[in-house]
Amino acid sequence: MSDINKHAVPTKILWVDLEMTGLDAEQDVILEVAAEVTDFNFKTIASYEACVRQPKDVVVDRMQKNIWWADYPANRDEFVQKLEQGKPGEQVEQELMALVQEHFGDEPAILGGNSIHNDRNFIKQWWPALDLKLHYRMLDVSSLKIVMQGKYGVQFEKKEVHRAFDDIQASIAELQYYLEYLKNEQE
Repeated sequence: MSDINKHAVPTKILWVDLEMTGLDAEQDVILEVAAEVTDFNFKTIASYEACVRQPKDVVVDRMQKNIWWADYPANRDEFVQKLEQGKPGEQVEQELMALVQEHFGDEPAILGGNSIHNDRNFIKQWWPALDLKLHYRMLDVSSLKIVMQGKYGVQFEKKEVHRAFDDIQASIAELQYYLEYLKNEQE
């Protein structure tokens, strides 16, 4: 989207979370995606979830090379079992593009989430047509997390579930928590 009006005021956020075999967008693959469209009161307008079909040998190989998966054996096993039931990546990309078109139309879709830059790297690598529908600006809750921890000593406690839909809900709750804290600080 090279013709995006950078002065346009967004009215919605496209929250996205991906679960992957690792953090290297060129080598790792997407296993699961969740997306939620909200307004700026964080009211859900639409949501989407899908498991992405991947070759079992590739997934198992990548998981074995990533120490992170050792801490989440239940997730690892569940993802491996669901690989055959997932949708092809191209279909998931098309469905996500339809979601963006339906709810954003000509408005640039602002991507939101925790450490959303890494999810964006995977979108660029694996779903380039979807990437073209996204605004270059992103709402990264982890940036605010750094300010809240460093300046105010505020910690948001969230469960480490590492499932796409749960992680989106946690990101929204975390942003709401920080905004409420800042609002109360001003009063």
